[in-house]
Amino acid sequence: MTAAATAAEADSRTLTRARIGVTAIFFANGFAVGAWAVAIPLVKALFDLSDAMLSLVLFAAGAGAIAAMPIAGVLPPRLGGTGPTLRVTGPIFAALLAALPLTHLVSPSIGLLALAAFLFGVFNILVDVPMNAHASVVEARWGRAIMSSFHAAWSGGGLVGAALGGLLISRGATAAAQLGLEAAITFAIALTASFQIGAGDTRPAAAVFALPEKRLVALGAIAFLAVFAEASVNDWSTLYLSADIGLAPGVAAAGFSAYALMMFLGRAFGDGVVRRLGRTRVVVAGALAVFAGVGLAVGIPAPSTVIAGFCIVGLGLANMVPTVFSASAAAATSPSLGIAMAATLAYAANLIGPPIFGAVASASSLRVAFAMLAPASIAIAALGYRQRRKRPNDA
Repeated sequence: MTAAATAAEADSRTLTRARIGVTAIFFANGFAVGAWAVAIPLVKALFDLSDAMLSLVLFAAGAGAIAAMPIAGVLPPRLGGTGPTLRVTGPIFAALLAALPLTHLVSPSIGLLALAAFLFGVFNILVDVPMNAHASVVEARWGRAIMSSFHAAWSGGGLVGAALGGLLISRGATAAAQLGLEAAITFAIALTASFQIGAGDTRPAAAVFALPEKRLVALGAIAFLAVFAEASVNDWSTLYLSADIGLAPGVAAAGFSAYALMMFLGRAFGDGVVRRLGRTRVVVAGALAVFAGVGLAVGIPAPSTVIAGFCIVGLGLANMVPTVFSASAAAATSPSLGIAMAATLAYAANLIGPPIFGAVASASSLRVAFAMLAPASIAIAALGYRQRRKRPNDA
């Protein structure tokens, strides 16, 4: 074997190891988010929070995410790349997950819990942006679309984290015990994987505070609308199925699980779809699927059609954020900056979307609120079609 062939084989092994490591970090991040999602009722009871007080804690986590965005795009090059950054931020993120209920030991008031939630949101972004930027570097070296597989790992991690959390809670675990165990698992996976992925993106960004680059504005708008739709289904679909459609709570939760499973499957097989159709066609087709699914869910309010509609919405949304993040990383001056700019608008939807949806639902009904996703999907399709006309080679 020649020296060149030996070097190529070594590079291939390194790249494969990096892909496996980044996939594990995506899984760990989703696992932690799923663990936190099922722990929220326990934390609410532990601190004796009202719905309004709980919303403030959740808002603090969202505010932390937004506050971290300007830093997330420029931190990796200062720490030696996205890989070294994840070695620091991943373990801290896991530790903060465990710390959320433990703040009750210091003070039973909302203040310290809200601060911990804010920091949890900060470090979630300081993991999310570098891992997506690192994934874009691996994808570029891989030579074909693989971003959806990383996000499938995130979705899978969320399902596993929530399932394990639910099992622990059903066996009588406290919030501290459940989150402590799942945080330890997150810590172990994230730290081990971070040493397998290399330096990643090391290119410096221009500035900490910068207006979005013009070519990223449309991509950011697509991310905003897609995450708005995701958050709406995540937060309100079970209530819609139970309160408006009349399903028992357990069956209504199963309806949401069907949506989450379809999103996972859409991402698991999404890379092949992106390779065949191109990024912009995937966005446009996904938007049309969301439109059809929403029409079914609100147009024919029967249990089977609503669940089927949400499943179609899950398939339509599955590859939007991965595709936008991949395109943003490729279009910006550095992958980390591109991901940060797109993610800023995506997480802004998580912050302001629920109050908007809740206000419309309170003023009218959940059915009317879900109908808002129809014009949102049309806007995504229009933005995607415009991107296709600007970049026909990426169609």
